[in-house]
Amino acid sequence: MRHRTVGELMTTGVVRARPDTPFKELARLLERNDVTAVPVVDDEDRPLGVVSEADLLRHAAAGEDPVGLLPPARMSPRDRARSTAVDGRGLMTSPAVCARPEWTVVEAARLMDGRRLKRLPVVDEAGRLIGIVSRGDLLRVYLRQDRAIREEIRHDLLQRTLSLWPDAVGVRVEDGRVTLSGTLERRSQQQALVRLCRGVDGVVSVDDRLGHRVDDIVVRPAGQVSGG
Repeated sequence: MRHRTVGELMTTGVVRARPDTPFKELARLLERNDVTAVPVVDDEDRPLGVVSEADLLRHAAAGEDPVGLLPPARMSPRDRARSTAVDGRGLMTSPAVCARPEWTVVEAARLMDGRRLKRLPVVDEAGRLIGIVSRGDLLRVYLRQDRAIREEIRHDLLQRTLSLWPDAVGVRVEDGRVTLSGTLERRSQQQALVRLCRGVDGVVSVDDRLGHRVDDIVVRPAGQVSGG
């Protein structure tokens, strides 16, 4: 079973900024390239941080209300300092949280979700910037055709991985939702197939309607220790 990697999904030819790139030039970079953030890199092209629209907008949010009706913006001391920054070094969110090109979608998605990030710079073994991957890039795996998902389950999982005849299990895929039906010889085969199907790129859910002839999974009561 083959998973698409970050390296396959990332955008290359990344727009970069430097620590000394001025505020207005950063705004122009975002607008001119139709992006919402740019990595800030050092002299060796290693990401130091990321400047996003939100970082630039903080400057406006910290300003005085022209008509004097709004109270001063409530900001942490760190955000207050960044709101007065005038270049990439002061504006960027740092340190840069990066991904590697060999990562799976799951690895990158968990990092994004855990850190509440919208994008990750992608770096090579030397830490140099080679691309950027966004939430939208990762979600492209869910555009995969149902027919391709079904064929992978039948041939890669059933035949090659579990050494079963492809027609031993009924496999239906609709909008990424997989339904498995039929009867397998062992319960362990059933559980393995369901687990593997959940890991196939593009699968949204797995409906297990399988049966088994032999329960070969022994579950010991809690606290019971096998003798020796």
